[in-house]
Amino acid sequence: QVQLAESGGGLVQAGGSLRLSCTASGLTFSSLYMGWLRQAPGKEREFVAGVRWSGGSTRYSESVKGRFTITRDNSKNTVTLEMNSLKPEDTAVYYCAATQYYANYVSDTYDNWGQGAQVTVSS
Repeated sequence: QVQLAESGGGLVQAGGSLRLSCTASGLTFSSLYMGWLRQAPGKEREFVAGVRWSGGSTRYSESVKGRFTITRDNSKNTVTLEMNSLKPEDTAVYYCAATQYYANYVSDTYDNWGQGAQVTVSS
């Protein structure tokens, strides 16, 4: 079982930047596929970004590509989501997620979740 703890987020004006961090414990971090997903009020949870265990391969949703960057530091058991040029439609609760399985990673069906961090972008 993996424990995930998010930090960061908050309130920012449109066009601004925020950073989310997630620290993992409980399993060997370097073996995990990591991702960020988000859920806006009244909407289904959606994939935002993912990174493979080595950190060399990343995936992004079309809605954030070019604005968000996911990175990981296996020496610190952390994964970070840098969010730039934020838009009001980015407002959501952002969840850090982890899985040991490639099939889950590519289908965005993670099996370990953090508690969520609120990101609010005002217009």
